[in-house]
Amino acid sequence: MTPPSTGPLPFVDPGHIRRHTDSGSYERGAAYFADGAVQRLEWDPVALVIEAVVAGSAGRTYRSRVRLDPQRVDHPIAATSCTCPVQFDCKHTVATLLAANRLAASAPAEPGGSSWRAVFASPAPAARTYTPLALCVELRQRVRRGASAWAPARVESATPRGLHQHGADVLVGLRPLERSSRSDAWIKGGVSWDALRRPTTVYDPAQARWFAELHSIGRDVRSFGAFSDVSEWLTLDDIESSLLWPHLAAAAGHGIPFVPTKRSSTVALASTATVAVQAQRTAHGLEVLPVVTIDGEQDDAATLRPVGHTGVYRFTVQRERIDLVLAAVALPDPVPALLTAREAVTVPAKEADEFVRDHLPRIARRVEIDAPGLDLAPPPRPQLVLLVKFEPSHRLVYTLSWRYGDAELRGLDAADDDRDAAAEAAIRGRVEALWRDHAPVDFAAAGSLVGLEAAEFASQLLPLLEADEDVRVEISGERPPYRELSGDPRIDVTSVETTDADWFDLGVVVTIDGRRIPFGTLFTALSRGRKKILLSDGAYFSLSHPSLHRLRDLIDEAGELDEWETGPRISRYQTALWADFEDLADEAQPAVSWRATVEALRDADGVPATPLPSTLQADLRPYQRVGYDWLAFLWQHRLGGILADDMGLGKTLQLLALIAHAREHGEERPFLVVAPTSVLSTWRSEAARFVPDLRVAVVDATRAKRGTTVSDAAAAADIVVTSYTLLRLDEAEFGRVTWAGLILDEAQFVKNSQTKAYRAARDLPADVVFAVTGTPLENSLTELWALLSLTAPGLFPSARRFREEYVGPIEKGKVPENQEGGAYRAGRLARLRRRIRPLVLRRTKELVAADLPAKQEQEVRIELGAAHRALYDTVLQRERQKVLGLLEDLDRNRFIVFRSLTLLRMLSLAPELVDPAHAHIAPSKLGALFEQLDEALAEGHRALVFSQFTSFLGLVSARLEERGIPYAYLDGSTRDRDGAVEAFRGGEAPVFLISLKAGGFGLTLTEADYVFLLDPWWNPAAEAQAVDRAHRIGQHRSVMVYRLIANGTIEEKVMALQQRKARLFRSVMDDDALFGQALTADDIRGLFDE
Repeated sequence: MTPPSTGPLPFVDPGHIRRHTDSGSYERGAAYFADGAVQRLEWDPVALVIEAVVAGSAGRTYRSRVRLDPQRVDHPIAATSCTCPVQFDCKHTVATLLAANRLAASAPAEPGGSSWRAVFASPAPAARTYTPLALCVELRQRVRRGASAWAPARVESATPRGLHQHGADVLVGLRPLERSSRSDAWIKGGVSWDALRRPTTVYDPAQARWFAELHSIGRDVRSFGAFSDVSEWLTLDDIESSLLWPHLAAAAGHGIPFVPTKRSSTVALASTATVAVQAQRTAHGLEVLPVVTIDGEQDDAATLRPVGHTGVYRFTVQRERIDLVLAAVALPDPVPALLTAREAVTVPAKEADEFVRDHLPRIARRVEIDAPGLDLAPPPRPQLVLLVKFEPSHRLVYTLSWRYGDAELRGLDAADDDRDAAAEAAIRGRVEALWRDHAPVDFAAAGSLVGLEAAEFASQLLPLLEADEDVRVEISGERPPYRELSGDPRIDVTSVETTDADWFDLGVVVTIDGRRIPFGTLFTALSRGRKKILLSDGAYFSLSHPSLHRLRDLIDEAGELDEWETGPRISRYQTALWADFEDLADEAQPAVSWRATVEALRDADGVPATPLPSTLQADLRPYQRVGYDWLAFLWQHRLGGILADDMGLGKTLQLLALIAHAREHGEERPFLVVAPTSVLSTWRSEAARFVPDLRVAVVDATRAKRGTTVSDAAAAADIVVTSYTLLRLDEAEFGRVTWAGLILDEAQFVKNSQTKAYRAARDLPADVVFAVTGTPLENSLTELWALLSLTAPGLFPSARRFREEYVGPIEKGKVPENQEGGAYRAGRLARLRRRIRPLVLRRTKELVAADLPAKQEQEVRIELGAAHRALYDTVLQRERQKVLGLLEDLDRNRFIVFRSLTLLRMLSLAPELVDPAHAHIAPSKLGALFEQLDEALAEGHRALVFSQFTSFLGLVSARLEERGIPYAYLDGSTRDRDGAVEAFRGGEAPVFLISLKAGGFGLTLTEADYVFLLDPWWNPAAEAQAVDRAHRIGQHRSVMVYRLIANGTIEEKVMALQQRKARLFRSVMDDDALFGQALTADDIRGLFDE
């Protein structure tokens, strides 16, 4: 389509286009335009003509022509023509105009001043004057063509002659007029209601807007009689809107006069008007007629007509002149009907008394009555009646209605004409205010309430309504004695011994205003988050008291309602919880056998000193003596616990001292120690060294290989030592022995409650269980829960509740909607630490071993060689794309994801670990390791070298052999573990290569003072354990720790993840830090961040 010729192409309102043609042509033309049928368009700005070539059907084209006239605001399309068979106003001209509009809308603005000047410039004075407007107000009459009332009628201008001939069946019509520029008379001209509702440049915009608004006020009552000028007139008589009169009064302010059709007639707006109803006796009965006074003059009803219910008009005929006056005045029923009757309405004499008694008072409520000689009784005042029916099971039904005197009840919202609307509104407003403040439900005409809502309705709202003289409350059924208990709750708590030594029944008694509250009912309401509770006798009370909120929290911790068989219980391990109960209760009475335990565990620092067993051949350090006293105290009360001292602080010695103490005090049953396979020999050697009088049996083979039973070994031993693997395989055999105690060494092996090892340990019959580990949690708080569920099974009975109460808020930041996140998480963390404090003992090396030499840690950052870097980046891009696509379902794809992560970690070490074909690419880490290692060995130092990948340890060993450096080696496949350890400790080898999993715990290698960690592990605790093989009690030299990290690889991301997990551990076990996270899909995404 060609661009238009020079000159601005005007935009034609689509509404004008639609009105210029029929709807079918417009829709078809719009479709032609949308399909691009307009092929060429030209604009002649002088002739104001648009021409276009438009493609038609069957491959034909037509030439369309449109002439515009911008002066005709209402009809800017002056004429159209087309070469098609229709010839004009066709679909092709519609398409032409729409295409022109698109060009006009997309045309650039004409050059001019800067935009801000155009926006802020003062408008130029109008270059033309507007055509004045007036409102024609005409009295019109209906003239019927026959004598019948059903005969067709026409509406025409009323004249004195016509009114005399045809009667005064009149109405008032309104229409706009414009002043003629020739005669200065008011004429119809080109003005119309429709023209004034659209933008115009011919008429004053303020006047046009006034007419448009008047049209809007009267648009719903346009006169649709059988006459031809339906679009020209508004009928005043039928307009009901109260907006009419202030709008008419505003006309003068816009310079709009009210003019009649004939110059001899007049139209005016009255200043004031009043209305009344007159009733007077006559010989035939009563005559009732309206009395209207306009501007102080009383008028004949025959000359008055109503304007809806909001005004009247008066017409008077004087020879050839008709004077019309419009007046605003409220016309309550039946005034409009009386005015329409045109004469007095007669009530027959025999019915007059009925009218005076029943109807006149109703009329008097709405309009002034002039009734000389009539005895009018005051109208009855409305009374709001509330019918309340009480039913069994705390249920009530109510209805609201109105009553006038002795009349029948009327609906609350029924629209009856004879009611006192003002009085009803006042009464209802007062009742709704009381209802809003004192009722448990929203105001309604009828309803039913059950339970607590019924009690509050009857005890709080009904007495107030009964005291209101305009309200009558009628009761049916037996009204219960509902009452609110408003005093402070008194709480008494007791614990009673049961047949289960680990549990005590928990008794909670709550009393309010002397009324004892049934506990089951109370706690059910508390646990379900209810705000109030209703008792069977009609008493009710609020649950918003702080002491009841605290009671709910404490009972939640004691156990879940659904899990109770006979009522709430409290575990002997929940001593801190009992202290909270005592703080809350007005009186608390613990069971006699539990009182000593509770009092002693109230403060773990107050554990009494216990004499050391005479058979112990060791001098305990001060902190070891504290640990022994703590273990002995727990043993005395048959409570388990977690000994979580740092690695290298002598946890084994403290446990051996406890076992010797138990034997001296008459315990004849053996203790079972479960440890990793690599540590079994340590327990045997440590026992022989420190408690040689105790008999130790090591079960290190299955029943088939041993040839003897576990019971046989237990019968001849004080300590039985076995591995987690054998406990799992021979679970039934170990379960046949009743053990004095179970000691879980390196207890992180049972941190997963879903494993067979955990279940085997949980089901063993033992008086107490001690977990021994320097890392009671590594990745998540659920690991801590698993250990506590073994050692103190009643402390947190429900794993689900532990996840909701602690794991969610502390690890994942999940808090209730009405809680502030940081404060809530901090509170949960403090609560967790307080609960576990008596049963977990942890000391760090820095805290208790002041004589321990320093440990210096250093990260050695290594740049990959060019070939190594190129290969790593290529594999990284491939694995990143694969892994990120699998994280939406991490559980299902976990194996594939971690295989990719392991591949990248191995590639960070040495390319040949991934593919022997890359053996020619030198691993940068080996060079960095031997730079440090050669220097250390030359100075006489001894070193431990850790890696998680035995294949990389193989590369290191090959380099050592090339250099002729002796070394010891230990991984999971090493059969002579003790021989490898002794080779290093004895001085035969200055270097000990150790896989992290096989040698990260259970070894004392203080002969080394250099530790090399060749690759970072996800878990910082595992690395710390490895370092502590050298940095532990017995070390007399400073220990140097080197972590080798390949720059720009996944190893950097692993280090960042380590730091987050370390914060979680410290927040619970060491200090008051708050935040920590487990390994999540987001963590894995972070490993692949660029």
